[in-house]
Amino acid sequence: MSLLFSPLTIRSVTFRNRLWVSPMCMYSAVDGVVQEWHHTHLAQFASGGAGLIVAEATAVVPEGRISPRDVGLWNDEQRDAWAPIVQAIHDRGAVAGIQLAHAGRKASTWWPWAAERGSVPTDEGGWTTTAPSAVAFDGFAEPIALDAAGIGRVVDAFATAARRAVDAGFDVLELHGAHGYLLHQFLSPLSNRRDDEFGGSLENRARLLLRVVDAVRAEAGDDVPLFVRISATDHADGGFTAEEAAVVGEWAAQHGADFIDVSSGGLVAHQRIEVFPGYQVPLAETVRQGGRIPVSAVGLITAAAQAEQVLADGAADAIFAGREWLRDPHFALRAAHELGADVAWPPQYDRARWR
Repeated sequence: MSLLFSPLTIRSVTFRNRLWVSPMCMYSAVDGVVQEWHHTHLAQFASGGAGLIVAEATAVVPEGRISPRDVGLWNDEQRDAWAPIVQAIHDRGAVAGIQLAHAGRKASTWWPWAAERGSVPTDEGGWTTTAPSAVAFDGFAEPIALDAAGIGRVVDAFATAARRAVDAGFDVLELHGAHGYLLHQFLSPLSNRRDDEFGGSLENRARLLLRVVDAVRAEAGDDVPLFVRISATDHADGGFTAEEAAVVGEWAAQHGADFIDVSSGGLVAHQRIEVFPGYQVPLAETVRQGGRIPVSAVGLITAAAQAEQVLADGAADAIFAGREWLRDPHFALRAAHELGADVAWPPQYDRARWR
């Protein structure tokens, strides 16, 4: 039996396999509302055999969007637009997840194929950003430091978005605490210069994330799996470390999180990352062992045998992939074919199953 194609159960949800689709921004929403592009984009991965599909970073407030073209869940119109996409994923046998996010000081930026770079001016549809401290990401506009009331509104917004996500039919919720966005900005001393209860020690820097975990768990109830994506290192001196990530993972579990989606980087422009196949797998293993919580590995995992070996080595409990799914929306079916795993195929594709 292939480990990659063995089922996994978390709370009330059973995933048909452990090869999952990472959240990937499409920058194709209108006023935070998903479009037909998102429907086709996400449903194809379910036809391709994915166990879990996590929809892209979805802003919990308008000012939490990475770009003006990002999706959101701050109103009911957005919730209702997600519902048929979730149903399409379910109809094809996969589990539907959504990543709830706030971009903090990395919000209000141009989408990747725009001619401009950096922050979008307010007279061109941008907005003033917020962060733990008034410290800008290199090349972006300076944010406003959140006060206590602003932090409270962030927590409430995550909880309200979680309720809308559950009402839209999503099976899994993921909190985006990675890649230099707001929750990560609080975790790292490179971006968090506060001297109150949300700054200084690791316990203080993790306080916002844990309050969001508490609020989302209370709103979602006991049956919904709750994931947290973290950057387990900033790849920069003086930043957040894998050892700290393991501690935060353990704390998150104590507060109701079920799973840590381990990534890295994104906080500062001067990061130095040595990239090679599976380069983030050791980080996942560190969090898994130190945090005593199930984790996923991600990062240049592009082949079936490679993914299988990560699980066999005990470094992770599941595999997330991103770019490989974009190259091949049927990545899981191809991987099952290569590993000789006997899994269900869509009957329309069954002629490709063994030959």
